[in-house]
Parts: sequence; structure tokens; C-alpha cells
Amino acid sequence: MSHLIAPSILSADFANIQRDVEMINESNADWIHVDVMDGVFVPNISFGFPVLKAIKKHAKKPLDVHLMIMDPDKYLQAFKDAGADILTVHYEACTHLHRTIQAIKALGIKAGVAINPHTSANLLIDIIADIDVVLVMSVNPGFGGQKFIENTYHKIAAIRDIIRATKSKAIIEIDGGVDMNNYKKLIEYGANALVAGNTVFSSSNPSQTITELKKEI
Repeated sequence: MSHLIAPSILSADFANIQRDVEMINESNADWIHVDVMDGVFVPNISFGFPVLKAIKKHAKKPLDVHLMIMDPDKYLQAFKDAGADILTVHYEACTHLHRTIQAIKALGIKAGVAINPHTSANLLIDIIADIDVVLVMSVNPGFGGQKFIENTYHKIAAIRDIIRATKSKAIIEIDGGVDMNNYKKLIEYGANALVAGNTVFSSSNPSQTITELKKEI
């Protein structure tokens, strides 16, 4: 399959968020990536349900909601109600990860698991057959615009091997530092979806940048 592009709304102009969502709607992007941060699991706070609902009202693409929060189980239903089409939780934030994934699936939406840069791909072996997305953090979560961590390539290859061995249908999504210089290599190593924030929204022509990122390699 061709790879997916998920522009990160965290890098959008919050004073013109409807305009930026509509730009994504009209672009070649596949998903809209929404980073939810609680200031506890990560050292930053982003936005919650009112903003997510506002984005959903204008979005014509699926909302790919990435929960960088502690105790996500409390809020799964609320995020579904606010418009999440894909709900990704962090391996590091879930004591009973399998139960959390089952709860997301029971809501009728896709379930993802994110892993931080220090977390081994091998820890996914027992859960990967049950999930739709593996989100690989290629920067330390919490802030946009960080430098890409080079070890990510090896981690993608390791996850790809685990997916094949377990016959999982999960896709590999990369979040952090994706740009015009590394996106092709990420796809070559096995990534299926790329989150792009600053690369898209700091561009003079965001829609064209999305088209460039979407090109087959």
C-alpha cells in the first residue's frame, strides 16, 4: 500500500485552526494527527475535548488521536465522543495495556500503541496482533520541532519483523522530526504512516509539502 500522511494539528496556527483543518481536507493527507498532552506524562499541555470537537466539526479526514497522558482508560469514551477515529495510547502509560486496547476496540474505533525512544520494540510482541497502529516516537514526546533520533530506523525494521512473525495487520506510524530529508528512508525501512508537523505548517505551501511527502518512493 502507499504510505499515509498525517499532518499534526499541534503545529497549526491555533488562531486559524478551521482554516488549517480545511487545508488538510483539501490536501492529499490521509489523517489529521491530534496530540493530546496532560503535563504529567509529558512536560507540556496541549488541548482537550473542546478543541478536538471543534476540529472534528470541520474535519473530512479521520482524526488520529495520540494520547500522551497518564491513566488514559478514564477518558477513552470521551475521546470517542469528541471525534477520535483512531486512539493511540502509550505503552509506558498503561499498566494493563491489553485491557485498554480491548476497551478502545469495544468503542468501535481503531487502537494504537505508542512507544517512546527508549522503549524496546520487543515489548510489543504480546500485543501487536491486537492493534491497528504502532506509533514509534522518533523524538522524546512533549514538544514539536525536536531533532530526529537516528536509532528509529533500526526500531522500524525490528517492528516490521515482529509484525511479519505474528501476522499482525498493524501499520507502523512515525511521529517526530519527519522531514523532506528522511521521509523516504523511513518508508524504505518499513514505515506505513508519517506524522508531519513543522515540516508541513512551517512550509510556504503546506498543501504542496503534503503532496511531496505523499509521493511514492
